[in-house]
Amino acid sequence: MSALSGFRHLTGYFGARAQAALLADLQAVLKAAPLFVPRMPRSGKPFSVRMSNCGTLGWVSDQDGGYRYQPTHPQTGEPWPAMPQRLVDLWDEVADFSHHPEACLINYYPRGARMGSHRDADEADFTAPVVSVSLGDDAVFHVGGRARADAKQRVVLKSGDVVVLGGEARLAYHGIDRIRPGTSSLLAEGGRFNLTLRRVG
Repeated sequence: MSALSGFRHLTGYFGARAQAALLADLQAVLKAAPLFVPRMPRSGKPFSVRMSNCGTLGWVSDQDGGYRYQPTHPQTGEPWPAMPQRLVDLWDEVADFSHHPEACLINYYPRGARMGSHRDADEADFTAPVVSVSLGDDAVFHVGGRARADAKQRVVLKSGDVVVLGGEARLAYHGIDRIRPGTSSLLAEGGRFNLTLRRVG
């Protein structure tokens, strides 16, 4: 458990049938809003993950505009697809917040991908938690404190697990150290999806 209160790791929250149903929802979203490669501000260095979004807003990053939320896909120019009801229901069950999420960031991690330690701090209001779902291969996840140098604890996130970062942990540094290829058969192509639900305003 994290040293900060408000971190919850809900193991096996979605069973095998629920994972398959959620994956079907996700595939429909990605048909309308294909995965794209985000880039770091200033340097333009590509992320090792590909991403998309659903909901009224989506998180994007590129060399010129930096980190931000916007209502349209950066390549197609179309509005993001609606958030699947299963994700809205998850939020209602675990977030303990009066308003629904506005954005669901979809990250796809192929073999060798990672996500450096960071905070989710591009939102205007930090009273709402961040809720994420793992689908596919296991991932080694780290969570620390509010300073980048704080001690980190590591947990393995399996397909169907849910993580909640709320309260003191809402602005904790966290990231993905590595993916464990072949640990799940859910995705035909292998790898892992992470779905992150957020309030923005």
